[in-house]
Amino acid sequence: MPFQPQRWSPPSATPRARETHSTPPMPAPRLLPLPRVGPEDVVLAPDGRVITGVAGGAVFAVDPVGGSVEKITDTGGRPLGLHAGPDGSLLICDAERGLLRLDQPHGTLEVIVDEVDGQRLSFASNVVEDSDGTVYFSSSSNRYPLDRYMGDFLEGSHTGRLFRRGPDGKVETLLDGLKFANGIVVAPDRSCVLVAETGGYRIARYWLTGPDAGTSDHLIDNLPGFPDNMGLGSDGLVWVTLFTPRNPLLDSLLPLPGILRSLVWAIPQPLRPQPVKTAWVQAYDFDGKLIHDLQREGDDYAMVTGVAERDGTLYLGSLSERSIAVIRLPE
Repeated sequence: MPFQPQRWSPPSATPRARETHSTPPMPAPRLLPLPRVGPEDVVLAPDGRVITGVAGGAVFAVDPVGGSVEKITDTGGRPLGLHAGPDGSLLICDAERGLLRLDQPHGTLEVIVDEVDGQRLSFASNVVEDSDGTVYFSSSSNRYPLDRYMGDFLEGSHTGRLFRRGPDGKVETLLDGLKFANGIVVAPDRSCVLVAETGGYRIARYWLTGPDAGTSDHLIDNLPGFPDNMGLGSDGLVWVTLFTPRNPLLDSLLPLPGILRSLVWAIPQPLRPQPVKTAWVQAYDFDGKLIHDLQREGDDYAMVTGVAERDGTLYLGSLSERSIAVIRLPE
């Protein structure tokens, strides 16, 4: 596939993007080991266990107290974003197979969306189900697969999409042209749905009700890092993972002629600029106000891509680690 760079001028990074830890820093995590690497997203099941999918296709349910791990299904692909239903069902975005549904642990696994408008659903990323059975899900890119995601950031393809699947199974595209669409949150009052644009350092908002219904804007427009998955906490806040800080080299290259980024993409992968190792999550209210900012150097846990909050405890997932991290919010 030819490299087709698009020029884009990102907003200037804030000073926060250059800091390596918050004040106070994120507390040291307690780790729940897993048999495989890459718990990219984490969600909480009705029974209190933490659900995550890993490289190789397995989906595990983990006891957050004792640490016992149970394999509840295998997608045969690469599970990413998850949504745990109150009935024990599980929605799974699989980067290779599309949007899947598991009716119960060890139950029937079915593909419910593998194409949209006659085209294969590529790079399904994150999913949330509303209480009325409406499902919102994202696709990060139709140009690059998961194992080459950095190509999308360098190219700036802006081919991410936000979809809605109605209770009748009909799928419609709500937003396209997104800068690597990722995590999704539906507002508790169902007024809007939020989607992280990882390559745009921002969180888009699509209005579902009110005078702006059917239009979009941005809840947050200049994050200090790359947002990945998001979760609605028991505290009513939008928890956002930042898997690495803004990259000054990438920011400087994006507005310039694409030949420069083509040269970077041609360099062997180990020699390209690598993500800075950090563990970082933030929480915002639905007015876009920053409520929590927790970061620490990524010496013991890094590249956080999944977050779930319940009663002051955070459960973190990572694309590169072999465990789930658990931390308590500082007083």
